[in-house]
Amino acid sequence: MSTKHTDQRVGIFIDTQNLYYSARFLFGRKVNFKAIVDTAASGRKLIRAIAYVIGTKTQEEKPFFEALQKSGIEIRQKELIEYMSGQKKGDWDVGLTVDAIRMLDMLDVVVIVSGDGDYEPLVDFARSRGRIVEVMSFRETTSGRLVEAVDGYINLSEDKKQYLIGGPKRSSKPAQEDDRKRLERMSEDPTGIPKAEDDAEERRSRRLSF
Repeated sequence: MSTKHTDQRVGIFIDTQNLYYSARFLFGRKVNFKAIVDTAASGRKLIRAIAYVIGTKTQEEKPFFEALQKSGIEIRQKELIEYMSGQKKGDWDVGLTVDAIRMLDMLDVVVIVSGDGDYEPLVDFARSRGRIVEVMSFRETTSGRLVEAVDGYINLSEDKKQYLIGGPKRSSKPAQEDDRKRLERMSEDPTGIPKAEDDAEERRSRRLSF
């Protein structure tokens, strides 16, 4: 576990899709992003806290994005890509990594809020430049190699009262079956959390919000 000092400069990079889907699939609840940022900063000098989000044509996520901003969290947004084949894609892995590398000169500590193993190269690079790297995520959907690679790790599942909001929501049988299939895939590959795969009807029922 890394040693924390009040004079350390901290940058927090939040993989919003990863956190949202993990909390939804594991606990049927929403994420308290403000609580996560407060813990990540831990009284140190917070330089920037950025949440990477995916927008849709309906803009139904707008209230959620505004809530993040009111909590002092910056947002970086890109639109969901929908191909003619029906396939949908939306992820921020590369963008988050590039931003973190660009900011290294102004940071002492990099906090990655995600369990995605794709961030392991970022961890290795930042540490090779003398930076402390910490990760916060739900352990059940987190790459074991990512946990082993960092200086400090916080398992959000150990304090659901602090990091989750609301109680489990009832879902229809088809939705429950769909979630179970997704969870099975995540168990097989903890780094491969689905990203922006829901259709319009599902997105309405799964609206991101505090």
